[in-house]
Amino acid sequence: MAALDTTAIHSWHAHVYFDAASRDAAWAFRQVVDERFGAVIELGRFHERLVGPHPAWSYQIAFDTTRFDEIVPWLVLNHGALDIFLHPNTGDELRDHRDCAVWIGKSYVLNLDALAG
Repeated sequence: MAALDTTAIHSWHAHVYFDAASRDAAWAFRQVVDERFGAVIELGRFHERLVGPHPAWSYQIAFDTTRFDEIVPWLVLNHGALDIFLHPNTGDELRDHRDCAVWIGKSYVLNLDALAG
């Protein structure tokens, strides 16, 4: 197997998953993330419905590759009971979500059909 070039990663997305029971915890976590990293991240909408390939309600934390070492370890240590789906953005959306993903907490089965053309 040929190694992929890590310079192809132009940014990262961390999707925080929640449901009705964990909604308030997800909102509180979002506020802490915004207070701590708001100047260097983009926070997506707080989706209380399924969107894209995500099998749970979610919101996105988008950040540059230069912030990985700052943000990801913090998410790993502070996510509490929330699950986070982390993936690079290389321009190959299907591969990024299917083959290059990292889970913080519990993993889920994605709806990869949502990424098809």
